[in-house]
Amino acid sequence: MSQAADGDKSILLGHPSYVWRAGQERRLDLVRRHAPLAGRRILDAGCGVGTYVAAFRRYTGAVYGLDLDAEKVAQAAAHLPGLVVASVDALPFAAGSFDLVLSHEVLEHVADDRAAVAEAVRVLRPGGRLAIYVPNRLYFFETHGVFWRGTYRFGNVPLVNWLPTRWRNRLCPHVRAYPARGLRRLLDGLPVRVVVHSQVYPGFDNVVARWPRLGGWLRRVFYALERTPLRAFGLSHLLIVERL
Repeated sequence: MSQAADGDKSILLGHPSYVWRAGQERRLDLVRRHAPLAGRRILDAGCGVGTYVAAFRRYTGAVYGLDLDAEKVAQAAAHLPGLVVASVDALPFAAGSFDLVLSHEVLEHVADDRAAVAEAVRVLRPGGRLAIYVPNRLYFFETHGVFWRGTYRFGNVPLVNWLPTRWRNRLCPHVRAYPARGLRRLLDGLPVRVVVHSQVYPGFDNVVARWPRLGGWLRRVFYALERTPLRAFGLSHLLIVERL
């Protein structure tokens, strides 16, 4: 990730969900299917500006958020309690503190993704669940932009994730994308069992906002694909595991 070191920190840390829309609501609902929220202690590890923290507070007051970006934490803390500045690979919480930990599009940006997963598991109580969303290596686009001839170019770039790893890493030294087996390998040696592992397509919220009919059609078609083997090409993995 060295090429991004001197650039905008958003290249390294990513852009959080700034506006709560249908796509985020659906992702929350997918977590709710496999992890009860009412009255539970919840940690959003990599909370950005706190959109998921605010959404979780509909169900429980015991919601905490953590992010490495002090500016975003300060922005979120203006209207949300329970937020701290820290790294997801060194969580400042005791073992067994939470019923649910969310890692939403975070692991692809951290220096040590294995350590981040191990820390999330450590702070779960037995029976607690970890919900992970990360980019899927099989998705048709790289959504975090690429480096081309030393210059970062923001945008959705087609087929980058399908390149051999050494070529992809030259274009995208700032962000990971995970094959299914590679994501599951992060769990090796940890006291967890897999509850669900699937893939989800985008909600096309931007398209819906500009062209409602087209966006609605795209949303219906691609959500339907999640019920077929073609879900393997979805935008993100959803992996939920339970602490033993």
